[in-house]
Amino acid sequence: MSQCYDVQEITRFSTDLLLAAGLDEDKANAVAEVLVEGDLMGHTTHGLQLLAPYLEEIQSGRMPITGEYEVISQRSAVQTWDGRYLPGPWLILKAMEAAESMARSCGTGTVVIRRSNHIACLAAYLKRATDQDLVVVIESSDPATKSVAPYGGLEATHTPNPIAVGYPTDSGPVLLDVSTSITTNGMVGRLNKQNSRLPYPWLKDNQGQATDRPEVLFDEPKGSIMPIGGLDHGHKGYALGLMVEALTSGLAGFGRVQAPTQWGASVMVQVLDPEAFGGLEAFKRETGALADACRNNPVAEGDPQVRIPGERGLDLHKRYSQQGVPLPEGVPEALHDWSKRLGVAFPQARQ
Repeated sequence: MSQCYDVQEITRFSTDLLLAAGLDEDKANAVAEVLVEGDLMGHTTHGLQLLAPYLEEIQSGRMPITGEYEVISQRSAVQTWDGRYLPGPWLILKAMEAAESMARSCGTGTVVIRRSNHIACLAAYLKRATDQDLVVVIESSDPATKSVAPYGGLEATHTPNPIAVGYPTDSGPVLLDVSTSITTNGMVGRLNKQNSRLPYPWLKDNQGQATDRPEVLFDEPKGSIMPIGGLDHGHKGYALGLMVEALTSGLAGFGRVQAPTQWGASVMVQVLDPEAFGGLEAFKRETGALADACRNNPVAEGDPQVRIPGERGLDLHKRYSQQGVPLPEGVPEALHDWSKRLGVAFPQARQ
């Protein structure tokens, strides 16, 4: 059963752990805040489950504890950064600030980052833009990792390659965060450690047979995660995965060709200002009308009301902020270990 923790206490603890590991204060604050935000929105594979691996990255020297990114290319509404494997959440927040500034003057702003460290939960960033009546698009790939095979193929060539989009409406924001594969590396890894099965046969073994056994992604010869659409319509997820690679590693000019060996990310962050297009009021009216049509759509007897992307996460965020955020099995134990190693007191779980 998941244990729940006060949001402020677990955020302060996470920040203190990162500070004790040597991370700059602004970077520690950004990482802790984004990881806790992931758990608050229910994305538990990309919340504090990542804190222990991030601390390992710091202690190994693979995640620099100080310093700045390098701007390697710049135009009026475009920037390309070398992230130098600095903490991903800190880089994304900085990229959103830069993209917003460009969007306010040019209508749109895009920052592409090569050599970012892992960027955590994409959904955790979106409301920062929608609260400012902006549209945000974030896409990410990891050129050092291969776990998803192309449709019809047996050998993995790329990563789950998530796409996240947030935009305002006149009835609340729409926040979507979807991988171009059926499931994520984080979920498969967690279930493999727990000796559990996937809910459905979302993987293929090395012979191309669909399976719910997570170990096929780790055994030799390795299997793969299927693209969205699975055996029937996986060509759709496959095509979207290739698009993400082009807009991240492709635009950054650094990726699989360079064969990096370090866990990290190529990222695209784009912000658009609706006021510069057809106008903010018209934008929110159009997006709100469709959201309301979906929300009020008739459903079969006994079925729940149609939800808008992001509604569940926002509902969880509100509830967990009041009642405490639950951490999944294995996460408190891993953080207890780091609290002892770094001399930072672990907070008490809520009763």
